[in-house]
Amino acid sequence: MNKAFVRESDSEDEEELPASPSLPAGTRNYITPAGHARLRSELEHLVKRERPHVVEIVAWAASNGDRSENGDYIYGKRRLREIDRRIRFLTKRLEIAEIVDPLNQGGNDQVFFGAKVTVADADGAENIYTIVGVDEADVARGRISWISPLARALIKSREGDTVRFQSPVGIREIDIVEVTYVEIN
Repeated sequence: MNKAFVRESDSEDEEELPASPSLPAGTRNYITPAGHARLRSELEHLVKRERPHVVEIVAWAASNGDRSENGDYIYGKRRLREIDRRIRFLTKRLEIAEIVDPLNQGGNDQVFFGAKVTVADADGAENIYTIVGVDEADVARGRISWISPLARALIKSREGDTVRFQSPVGIREIDIVEVTYVEIN
């Protein structure tokens, strides 16, 4: 078959990176100062350290001759594609980033971005959630994205309010026990 009609890539078994969390169309990338610093640090590490190191390996491997069975070359090129993809992603996210410092909300009992919210369910079990940017969300640490259903239900409510939201198990009601604003690390 003519090569013009066949889509070939550098590797037949190339893995796709996990999908990155998406933002609603036309919105800014709200992020805490600590989250912004982490993204900028990761970008700097990739651009100044990791990518040049991998480029050196690929150049060395390419100089060894036959590239078709050269593992260092093949895996190095794959890693370069992954690094470049992550660099593009981070650059785009940082371009649209809008840093929101939760400490500027001090003394407010209303829930906004950056709030640390203590909630109680119908059984009286309490959970603490911090509303953060899409790229900072980590449910295991109680950090939920501002675009999540729970965060959207909590935003603009106050201490003592009861909010309803759609969860994976159905409609739930929770009471807001406390709202604080602290530095997020």
